[in-house]
Amino acid sequence: MSPERTHWIELPALRSSVQVARRSVNARMTAWGLPAEICADAVLLVSELVTNAVCHTRSVQVLCGIGRVTDDCLRLEVHDHDITVGRLPRCEAGPEDESGRGLFLVQEIARTWGFARSRLTGGNAVWATLTTGG
Repeated sequence: MSPERTHWIELPALRSSVQVARRSVNARMTAWGLPAEICADAVLLVSELVTNAVCHTRSVQVLCGIGRVTDDCLRLEVHDHDITVGRLPRCEAGPEDESGRGLFLVQEIARTWGFARSRLTGGNAVWATLTTGG
């Protein structure tokens, strides 16, 4: 993808990086002129994916990317540097729990999503796609 259609940011694996990732993705999507609803969904997905990378891996940095695959398809990616983790953490959140629903939200909002070994970091890459409506 061309640079005008992609945006990457590398952040320390700290909880404060979640807010930085959200602002960065929102700013890029706004610059692309995407609808507010799509921006909100993408920001929520990135927030959940970065939070998982920060909280559930041994990575010291995360790489967060967003790209316009086509005019109507957006791809979000979060890569960690943790080579020891080979699967995503799953938990069943209870009705009173304040956390534990991140991947459920990703599954419900994204058109598609998945994870694989990252070619960029050697750790894990979790990705999600959204339909932008052209």
